[in-house]
Amino acid sequence: MAHGVVIVGTGQGGFQLAASLRESGFSDPVTLVGDEPGLPYQRPPLSKAFLQGKVDETGLLLRPPSFYERINARVIGGMRVEHIDRAARCVRLTSGMVLPYDHLVLATGATARTLAVSGSDLSGVCVLRGLDDARRIRERLARASAVAVVGAGFIGLELAAVARGMDLPIHVVEATARPLLRALSEPMARHLQDFHESLGTHFHLSSQCDAIEGESGQATGLRLRDGSHIAADLIVVAVGVLPNDRLARDVGLAVSNGIEVDELLLTTDPAISALGDCASFPFALGGGARVRIESVQNAVDQARCIAARLCGQPLPYAKVPWFWSEQGLCRLQMAGLAHPDDRSEIEGDPNSGRFSVLRFRGDQLSAVESLNDPAAHMRARKALAPALAPA
Repeated sequence: MAHGVVIVGTGQGGFQLAASLRESGFSDPVTLVGDEPGLPYQRPPLSKAFLQGKVDETGLLLRPPSFYERINARVIGGMRVEHIDRAARCVRLTSGMVLPYDHLVLATGATARTLAVSGSDLSGVCVLRGLDDARRIRERLARASAVAVVGAGFIGLELAAVARGMDLPIHVVEATARPLLRALSEPMARHLQDFHESLGTHFHLSSQCDAIEGESGQATGLRLRDGSHIAADLIVVAVGVLPNDRLARDVGLAVSNGIEVDELLLTTDPAISALGDCASFPFALGGGARVRIESVQNAVDQARCIAARLCGQPLPYAKVPWFWSEQGLCRLQMAGLAHPDDRSEIEGDPNSGRFSVLRFRGDQLSAVESLNDPAAHMRARKALAPALAPA
């Protein structure tokens, strides 16, 4: 009897794998297990349109319930996988249910980092990773008097733009010398900082949160390491994520900044694959260096790659990574993957609000950052593709 594929994780990657398996003619059972209740949904709108009330929870769904019935895929929501039995090829859920598998795919995503400071458990201190987090933040935004964000990454800046759109005072605290230090070139990061400051966002760079202050269990602000204070009754901690690799680690799979997979996205167990935010893989454009990429595109493309392999068409994963971030009137699109020390060349006029930054490692194009210029972004993806094409 065929047990088929069990997918641990009901995010975009898990959803795409189930859909792609059926599109490719896979006929054995497909089961998705997720610790969040409900059906798979989109995460990118959580920090933007959902907080602004432009998208409701139904609008977040990747597909309606009828889709899963049509493709004969079972979705078990609100249930966590507790253990993998590699020898018996089955997983045990927190309910005690046991699901056998022919192939297991770990699409477990990542968990938001928290701050290890006093007051981090006060009411009004939030992270933004899943729908429950977004609900909580949206409710608090409606009655907040001031907002503080710890971390000037993409989530932090997207949330800052939303807060300013609601005319709320917003302070962004960042430990490094500029926003998006590891993610973007200096010219693009500085341009975005200038944009946010023009909206009224206050940046506290090279600053660290020493404590979260509160009264009667409610957060009232931040105390920074230099002794200064920031008043805020909504504090969002946006200091990155940690890969959810516990299941793999517990059963002896190789783990290093995520679950290690090879170029076919197989773990050290040939009956187990991993994809998305939880997986580290050899990056072709980076000379085979192991990377872990946190993006919807990466999860979706890796899901398609695994589906093709399980349907008898194995190919190494070799897709150009691309990302996007919407911050108010700024739509940033990135293709490729740059190192922080890669050389930068500006193309176009930053003063126009529409330009690109080309990143180079030696003489090789490594990435392109485009602001409000989708045509330039598409050209960049085509320019980078040959370097990643399989031989």
